[in-house]
Amino acid sequence: MNQTQIISRILFYICSLLSAGYLMTVLYSLFCLATGYSITPYNEGKYLHINLPFTEQPFLNIENNYPYMIFSFLLVLTSYGIFFWLSAKVFRVFFQQKLFTKENITELKKFYVFNIFIPLPLVIIASFFVEVESMVWGLVFIHFMLGIFCLFLANIFKQGLHLQNEQDLFI
Repeated sequence: MNQTQIISRILFYICSLLSAGYLMTVLYSLFCLATGYSITPYNEGKYLHINLPFTEQPFLNIENNYPYMIFSFLLVLTSYGIFFWLSAKVFRVFFQQKLFTKENITELKKFYVFNIFIPLPLVIIASFFVEVESMVWGLVFIHFMLGIFCLFLANIFKQGLHLQNEQDLFI
């Protein structure tokens, strides 16, 4: 179990950093797009560079049209920020002193609900506004499978909580 705790703690910190990075990038991008700060148009205004703060160095390259900005850029970054935040919370479950708790089951449930029910509708809605590459459908399937796997884990944890509570009553 010690190996699981070490690995899950490392993955918790990695996912936390990734989530923070994605979500800070979304906030910075929204600020830049809303104010025009640190934006450099190029290729006759078809594309934009969002520059690194306080520099003229390009940080992000995006198309200069609203459907792309919303559905292929901001929505994707936000979704992955949430995904890694929820992933971090799932990994945190596995280094807790007591595994089978209602709070841990809730964290697993948030992860599986997000992965089962969010990616497909987002991609379907986005497909009305922007071209969706075939690889994206594969990612949707992978998220669905992750969600199903986590659903199984949550059900195992529910059973473990039930058995743990029964043992607590008899011991």
